[in-house]
Amino acid sequence: MADINLREITLIVGVVTACYWNSLFCGFVFDDVSAILDNKDLHPSTPLKTLFQNDFWGTPMSEERSHKSYRPLTVLTFRLNYLFSELKPMSYHLLNMIFHAVVSVIFLKVCKLFLDNRSSMIASLLFAVHPIHTEAVTGVVGRAELLSSIFFLAAFLSYTKSKGPDNSIVWTPIALTVVLVAIATLCKEQGITVVGICCVYEVFIAQGYTLPLLCTTAGQFFRGKSSIPFSMLQTLIKLIVLMFSTLLLVVIRVQVIQSQLPVFTRFDNPAAVSPTPTRQLTFNYLLPLNAWLLLNPSELCCDWTMGTIPLIESFLDVRNLATFTFFCFLGALGVFSLRYPGDSSKTVLMALCLMALPFIPASNLFFPVGFVVAERVLYVPSMGFCILVAHGWQKISNKSVLKKLSWVCLSMMIFTHALKTLHRNWDWESEYTLFMSALKVNKNNAKLWNNVGHALENEKNFERALKYFLQATHVQPDDIGAHMNVGRTYKNLNRTKEAEESYMMAKSLMPQIIPGKKYAARIAPNHLNVYINLANLIRANESRLEEADQLYRQAISMRPDFKQAYISRGELLLKMNKPLKAKEAYLKALELDRNNADLWYNLAIVHIELKEPNEALKNFNRALELNPKHKLALFNSAILMQESGEVKLRPEARKRLLSYINEEPQDANGYFNLGMLAMDDKKDSEAEVWLKKAIKLQADFRSALFNLALLYSQTAKELMALPILEELLRHYPDHIKGLILKGDILMNQKKDILGAKKCFEKILEMDPTNVQGKHNLCVVYFEEKDLLKAERCLVETLALAPHEEYIQRHLNIVRDKISSSSFAEQPVSPADKTSGVEGEKIPTENVKEVRSEPRPTQIIKRSDNKSQSKSNKQLGKNTDKQTPHKTTKEIKEIEKKRVAALKRLEEIERILNGE
Repeated sequence: MADINLREITLIVGVVTACYWNSLFCGFVFDDVSAILDNKDLHPSTPLKTLFQNDFWGTPMSEERSHKSYRPLTVLTFRLNYLFSELKPMSYHLLNMIFHAVVSVIFLKVCKLFLDNRSSMIASLLFAVHPIHTEAVTGVVGRAELLSSIFFLAAFLSYTKSKGPDNSIVWTPIALTVVLVAIATLCKEQGITVVGICCVYEVFIAQGYTLPLLCTTAGQFFRGKSSIPFSMLQTLIKLIVLMFSTLLLVVIRVQVIQSQLPVFTRFDNPAAVSPTPTRQLTFNYLLPLNAWLLLNPSELCCDWTMGTIPLIESFLDVRNLATFTFFCFLGALGVFSLRYPGDSSKTVLMALCLMALPFIPASNLFFPVGFVVAERVLYVPSMGFCILVAHGWQKISNKSVLKKLSWVCLSMMIFTHALKTLHRNWDWESEYTLFMSALKVNKNNAKLWNNVGHALENEKNFERALKYFLQATHVQPDDIGAHMNVGRTYKNLNRTKEAEESYMMAKSLMPQIIPGKKYAARIAPNHLNVYINLANLIRANESRLEEADQLYRQAISMRPDFKQAYISRGELLLKMNKPLKAKEAYLKALELDRNNADLWYNLAIVHIELKEPNEALKNFNRALELNPKHKLALFNSAILMQESGEVKLRPEARKRLLSYINEEPQDANGYFNLGMLAMDDKKDSEAEVWLKKAIKLQADFRSALFNLALLYSQTAKELMALPILEELLRHYPDHIKGLILKGDILMNQKKDILGAKKCFEKILEMDPTNVQGKHNLCVVYFEEKDLLKAERCLVETLALAPHEEYIQRHLNIVRDKISSSSFAEQPVSPADKTSGVEGEKIPTENVKEVRSEPRPTQIIKRSDNKSQSKSNKQLGKNTDKQTPHKTTKEIKEIEKKRVAALKRLEEIERILNGE
């Protein structure tokens, strides 16, 4: 075996780079969304052990909805990408390109086992540029193929060194082979098939047997005419070790999936649920179809499910000729490679093994798979194809007549393949470009129409999305997911009637209850979302809440482990003012998934409704343990700590609000509440900074404007408060507290009695029963020395609040002044503090509007789940606002401030009495 040199490596790496450089500018598309964007196993906060408990998509292997794809080492590389660049796709694509270059270089070394240097280089270059690999290289999830192939080829190369001098066994390479096979299998399941290739290599290449020779030796042994040769015994020992290790890996793999096969729908692989002979004829036809894609990769498609390949239901179908021709050609190559000795037959045999054995897991031979054709599973089989092409070219080019023509054809093939690969990469730039390119190849796949609709929907282009979703229902009328997508889009367009009709159509396609008959039916988990989506739609109507609850309960009855149904029902029960039942629903959901931060958050909101702030805070903390960046939990737990009034909790509340604004730097609410905390801690300068930032982000932020003005008034900066109050009243002319504060500043600081009077009169225009505004207007009359009018005003105010003693005392003071014969001679000098004679002194009555307008507590829910999506992805969470309530400690704080106000009123009374 010749070694590879630096020049060969440089050429291969250069070619790979030239073909795939533009893949660096592609995003996350198709299955990348589920495997990367929606996969929490990538996050550093997820324990590493979880990678070995979940499938490739982050779903626990124990769950029925799991795809059962166990590839923890591949997910580990995604996690490393996330560690360095989080969710920036360029680094993911770059690593894929590097892995493809590594595979191409190792493949060159394998080729040199069976081909000369020149032919090996041609096979490796053809492999590097073949367009069929774009799905495996440019699609990030294709990394499973790339990683598995690296260890697949490494295991094979290691095994080729297991034969020592005099046909002795070298155990170290065999042990290394077993380890590499296990690693390859942990990257992708097909890695285990390298054991079959090693067995074929051992028997027909390393030992040089042919099929006739094996049959002759076996016949003589069974007839007792001869014993088994020592070399054959050595071979049997090696094969037994390989097979035993393989069996052990298979047993472990079966244990991992808990002896359960994944559940696929009839749309994923229609032939798998078809009767005989349709199933066999269609599955056999898929073999020549895959071979044709290797031979002529001109029309590539990212999805071949549903109606892409019509079923072969008759022996008279003309496509059976392709199947027959393919098996004849394959059989001829097999006979040639097994019957005749020589280097050529050995090369053909290894090429056939590389094509056939790694393809077996995807062939539906032992179990049905979740696709019809998948281009990425041809990544390893294409190695055998490239060896065959290079070997055939070698034979042709050795003939002088065809030498120049063979070079021209080879050059054209590699060049056109490279151009096709470069062009195909751009199809993977976005989901829209990918699925539109697929529709050019195949218009009979409803899933493609759905996915174009999803891409447009993500761009908020609902009108165009609707057209594609409707076309999906025409292509596949019984596609439940397509009708769900139509319903969701109608809802987004506020066409609720049509949305409900579409959801009802989807619901009618679900298995129906047959009276008096008991039967079992498999339902795709995402199809059950039709009940959730329909319930979420009709619950907008207050009169149909019970109907919505019935739909949730129906979904739960069909699938008791349907977590989302419990979550949505819990939210509905809160809306129906049934917090205890909502709590039960969330606790049931937590039994199914205790590591869901959103569930703990929702349960915290329930405890807030139940007036259990301590329990709420515990659940907020649990949510943050699972997801330290859970924005709503950060925000609302900080508010809860702030409202508790406990000084020791303020530092943690501040820390969480700082984390929140780091996650949501454009949300003014975070800055506002930091300002409130600073005011609580008497850090006036810091409070001013935070409130100004909140106003900068949201110029009409009502509470921020008022509290900034209040802060200025409390820190002897009343004149700075006036422009803030003017801005507040420009946006909110009916802001009563703002008018009272403005009136107070105008009277005490500006000595503008007329301006203050207008403020208080405007309050009474809006609310004639406002005691504070009315009382302050009485003070204005007193300031104007209109004592009779002040007396009438205070009488009216006392009638509005007969239990307020300070009003009665102030009325008595005014009456004393009226009755005093010396009133005209005494100087009346309450000017600097008269506005303080009020129901509750402005600075104390106008206490900080803490949380009067922060983001309300929110219940996290999921509505209108996308169905029949390329990656079963789910829409983002929506929220329902909950009205905040004053806590007991907040009420006590207000009472303390009322007492302070009354003390100040006593001082004012002394001034009025001339003391």
